[in-house]
Amino acid sequence: MARYTGADCKRCRREKQKLFLKGSKCESAKCPIEIRPYPPGEHGRGRTKDSEYLLQKREKQKCARIYGVLEKQFRGYYEEANRKSGKTGENLLRILESRLDNVVYRAGFAKSRDHARQLVRHGHITVNGRKTDIPSARVAPNDIIEVRPSSRQLTPFQVAAAEAGEKTVPAWLESIPSKLRILVHSLPERQVIDTQVQEQLIVELYSK
Repeated sequence: MARYTGADCKRCRREKQKLFLKGSKCESAKCPIEIRPYPPGEHGRGRTKDSEYLLQKREKQKCARIYGVLEKQFRGYYEEANRKSGKTGENLLRILESRLDNVVYRAGFAKSRDHARQLVRHGHITVNGRKTDIPSARVAPNDIIEVRPSSRQLTPFQVAAAEAGEKTVPAWLESIPSKLRILVHSLPERQVIDTQVQEQLIVELYSK
């Protein structure tokens, strides 16, 4: 399976904002974007005004990087969102938010989406009692996500239980750290998704 293997911090610098790809490092003074708040590369500090197309392209890249999705899969999500009723951009964000790795991250069981993806892929997570090791698997309302009993003593989950309450869990999810369980009450509306992207720019890019 294709995946990005470069430096995560370069992706944040490229987008000129924190994408929170490295967990606690993003909150510390060691975050590279705090030290070099300009795009990487020889011409990073001398870039001229971006064109309309480049702004749209950058917004798409930023969104894909936040959720850890490569181009082919992201395009597939867009096409699915476009087929649904309602606003395409909002549908797209709802699809991305409903990924299992994102839900594990949002509930505070992982420090980053990359970390959550690893936990899922290693088989530590169940959905409605069945082991699910596909990070892109989608949750649905009333689903119950849990850490497998054999994995609950692992350090990441012990830390998650100990740090319960330090991270705000979105209203469409309910985290029960004492049982290492997540309840999905609904799929999110746009107003409760705090991802800093202008989804309309993405729609404009793919609509051309």
